[in-house]
Amino acid sequence: MTAPAADRSRKLPLVLRNRAFGTVWLGQVLTQAAVRMFQVGVSWWLVAYAVSGGNGLASGLFMAVSTLPAVALAPVVARAIARIAHRTLLRAAAGSAGVAATALAAWAYASDLPLAAAYAATLALATCQAFFDPCLTTSVPELVDDEDIEAATGFELSTQSLASLGGALLGALIVDRAGVAGLAVGCAAAYVTAAALVATARFRPAAADTEEGAGAQEQRTLRQVLSGLPFVRKILISFTAANLFTTAVFVVIPLYTKGVLHGGGGTVALLEASLGTGTLIGSFTGARVPGRPTVVGSLCLATMAVALGLPGIVGERPVIAGCLAVAGWCVGVIGVRFVALFQRLVPAADKPAFFAVMQAVLGATFPVASLLFGALGDQLSPQTLCLIQAAGLVPAACALAMLRDRTPAPETAPAPEAEAVGAAR
Repeated sequence: MTAPAADRSRKLPLVLRNRAFGTVWLGQVLTQAAVRMFQVGVSWWLVAYAVSGGNGLASGLFMAVSTLPAVALAPVVARAIARIAHRTLLRAAAGSAGVAATALAAWAYASDLPLAAAYAATLALATCQAFFDPCLTTSVPELVDDEDIEAATGFELSTQSLASLGGALLGALIVDRAGVAGLAVGCAAAYVTAAALVATARFRPAAADTEEGAGAQEQRTLRQVLSGLPFVRKILISFTAANLFTTAVFVVIPLYTKGVLHGGGGTVALLEASLGTGTLIGSFTGARVPGRPTVVGSLCLATMAVALGLPGIVGERPVIAGCLAVAGWCVGVIGVRFVALFQRLVPAADKPAFFAVMQAVLGATFPVASLLFGALGDQLSPQTLCLIQAAGLVPAACALAMLRDRTPAPETAPAPEAEAVGAAR
């Protein structure tokens, strides 16, 4: 390729100039859109149709079950990612989820769907996603060049934003019109398509796949990986505390829709779409936000506290929609800045274990938050829940602001090796 042609190619979006990454990225969009669509749809089904009393706890329990696999299976996921070819694992996870969604659709069409079946289905889909997401994150260096890692991270994290947006626009609306059976059919189609896409992608051998790297990975436990990264460990602790309050928004949205806005599936779609759109924009603009990661992170958490607390004072549809968009933007910015930082600080041989641990640590509060805010939702108003969320984010923002950041700002960032040395001191 000539120099001018190479320059023109570099100006194209990564998903267009790197066919392998673009294919796998599209597969992740489909899988996460499917699981989010299922979560949003069934959560609304529980609140609006299936449960007459205690719907807050029922919805909270459902969201808690949907996050348990990422936490409980972290060691298993880490070993699978380290030992199994990544394309094989990704394809198997998406294909298995497709089978589970198809079985649920057949059951829902044949007879009335019991609550237990909905809980079992979300457990199966979440288990497949618990393997898919950290495996794809670990696979980024096998799909792109080093200089494209941050761009690839932005695209990958934008998947969650697209998934939330797709789930918002489709999940509750499909349940209102076609029930859980129609929802399951849509999910099955997305998973099967994703498995077919991943099967066509070509992965390059990674440094950690060598015999020496594999041996090093087997000798290190998950605790050892985190103990060797004190700066990263403190960041994860701060965000884990914040997640106890931020993730509760997925329980609060359907309760707020029914109890404050007195809306239906269309209102749920609007609020979820606002959150997803904000996160999508934040994922693509996060790398351009100036400042050190901990400073940016603390400011974003403080902004989220205001955005999540304001609907607790003003119960209007445009207010909560705008606030959720702002909160989503903050989530997107935080994700890009910190995952890109981790990609460079974590040794290649430790990445399978680390990203499984990261998903488990950050997700560990989700079941607790879902159950806690679900139970509180049966006792307190949704607006009070918003104020509790806001108050809980303030200490996490302060803790992150006080964390000593030993990494340079992006505009003066040295090579990844130098960053790793500086963070380890």
